[in-house]
Amino acid sequence: MAILTRGHTFNSGDQVTSANLNNLADAATFDDPVDKTTLEKHTDGKLRIKPNGVGTTQIATSSVTKAKIENVANMKVLGNTSGSATAPQEVSVLDEDNMSSDSATALATQQSIKAYVDSAPNFTPSTYAGEESVTLPNGLIMKWGKKNCIADGNTAVSFGTGFPTACVNVQCTHNSSISTTSDAGVAAISVSQGGFDIRNGGGSAGDIFWQAIGY
Repeated sequence: MAILTRGHTFNSGDQVTSANLNNLADAATFDDPVDKTTLEKHTDGKLRIKPNGVGTTQIATSSVTKAKIENVANMKVLGNTSGSATAPQEVSVLDEDNMSSDSATALATQQSIKAYVDSAPNFTPSTYAGEESVTLPNGLIMKWGKKNCIADGNTAVSFGTGFPTACVNVQCTHNSSISTTSDAGVAAISVSQGGFDIRNGGGSAGDIFWQAIGY
């Protein structure tokens, strides 16, 4: 099947001249292509690729290389964060140790993620000097201590710093041997943001450990 329509036809006995040869080439036009899913004949006689005509069956995977993809700006990657299908766009890569941008459409570097986790307040305290409480990243606060309590009575415990919102749980336990045959229980009562009372059921005074949880 012919691909070109000649711009000049020679007959027997015609003289081959430069003008005839030029007409043969210059006035030639493309016929309809065999692969009409990819190529088409334009109105000016030229052959062109149809819109959306090049697909994966026409381009070998090995032909798509990094060098043939457009240049990407520094600290950018190609992706889609639009929430729906769309053409790839440049997506920012942020190197922020404090994650201050709080972006829902940007990526973070490995270094900034590590720095943020390592510096999270009270997440992994590097030292402990006997403080009364620690605040976890989710806002939960844990307090603990030891109190010398009177026998068969109540002893008040006041937190060094009260819970901002509420104290939700307190646990107490003796720091000494207790009788297995007599009432030697211990309880936390009158719990509030600022403290609580330890009720010592033992027959002698002594130290009692306590732990409180709140927020």
